[in-house]
Amino acid sequence: MPEPTPEKRPFSKILIVGAGPSGLLLALLLSKHGIPTHILEAASHLDPQPRAAHYGAPAIPEFYRAGIIEKMAERGGLVLGGMCWRYPQADGEEEEGKAGYEEHGIVAGFDAGQVMREVEVELDGGKKKMDLRTHCLALQELDQLMLEEVTERYGGTVAWEHRVVGVGQDDEGAWCEVEVGESKEKKVVRGDYVVGCDGANSAVRRALFGEEFPGFTWDAQIIATNTYYPFEKYGWWDANFIIHPEHFFMAAKLTSTGLYRITYGETPNLTHSQYLSRQPHKFHTILPGHPLPSDYQTINFSPYRMHQRCAPKFRVGRVLLAADAAHLCNPWGGLGITGGFVDVGGLYECLSGIWDGKADEGILEVYSEKRIEKWKTIIDPISQENFRRVSDREPGTRLERDGFLQLLKRGETDQVLLKELLMGPMEVRYDFTQHYHDAGKK
Repeated sequence: MPEPTPEKRPFSKILIVGAGPSGLLLALLLSKHGIPTHILEAASHLDPQPRAAHYGAPAIPEFYRAGIIEKMAERGGLVLGGMCWRYPQADGEEEEGKAGYEEHGIVAGFDAGQVMREVEVELDGGKKKMDLRTHCLALQELDQLMLEEVTERYGGTVAWEHRVVGVGQDDEGAWCEVEVGESKEKKVVRGDYVVGCDGANSAVRRALFGEEFPGFTWDAQIIATNTYYPFEKYGWWDANFIIHPEHFFMAAKLTSTGLYRITYGETPNLTHSQYLSRQPHKFHTILPGHPLPSDYQTINFSPYRMHQRCAPKFRVGRVLLAADAAHLCNPWGGLGITGGFVDVGGLYECLSGIWDGKADEGILEVYSEKRIEKWKTIIDPISQENFRRVSDREPGTRLERDGFLQLLKRGETDQVLLKELLMGPMEVRYDFTQHYHDAGKK
């Protein structure tokens, strides 16, 4: 089917709400394809707070598609190898060495290097070998890279300090009502579609569904930090999950210079200052070597709550939702940020298909249905189990009760099984090009 000429394009501009990771990736994919994009962002700059920094296999094809995989490495990005689950160390309630397991000993783990380094993935009508190991780049760095690509290379635009307060649509297009800057001057910005990529408190989702965001909030408090600490000195792997009902935490490498993301559990319902004052004791209790504040340097500290929620629909006419604006899950296992990037890749396939005349608007309904289905059948149940695993009340017996960890143990000597396990999360992806008009034609 010949592509439509510019004057016959079915639409002319996509409005994206939110200059976070999902909004920037969507803008990059669309603008790289020649589709005009305009981002509306309430803040005056990119978010510098520590957030997700590790991106699982299902998100990697979108980085290749966006043309940034090598640029991530140039900016200090890493590819993680070993990942493991560990027993806790004594916390004072048990006599050291009497817990029934080696303190901080490995329950189970894997090295993805051999089986995920070169995997053939079908993308955009062809097959490409990709490194599907977990990639790492601090999100503020990834956001900056994508922002530069969008605005400097592909001509996308960003309107900072444009807070969306309303959304509307008719047969001709869609629009956002915004308040601009400190003056809160009101204006209307128009496009053909509005895509809400504006996070958990999405103004776009609220415009569609009010306070309706089905699901629940965990009765748990999480603290995310970026901290310099010599975990290598203790023989720790690139990513480590420590199992404990109270002192569970994750320590994963962020840079080659010793910076780690340390995310740990805390007592709910305290103030920010209380959490900050408790942090030295917490690190002394949970980290290997029982460090004092002089033994590490914490450069970012961010408390947050965890949610499992999904919007009723991801498409209402010309208004669409993606990533955290559409669904939330707890961060253990990285399915939140990874799932959001997969949403964006799917939505790109749908919008570019309409742009090229290969699909009609009905494909956007398929987007809503399939992404909700993937959240319900994969992201929600697996992420819930990931958190229950790391916060298990009896770490010493978790292995004998956990089929996934048992399979990982088998995978230590069975590379075929290990690859099958590590490729399992790729099921969260969905190929929307199969719904193009000419799909299946030779």
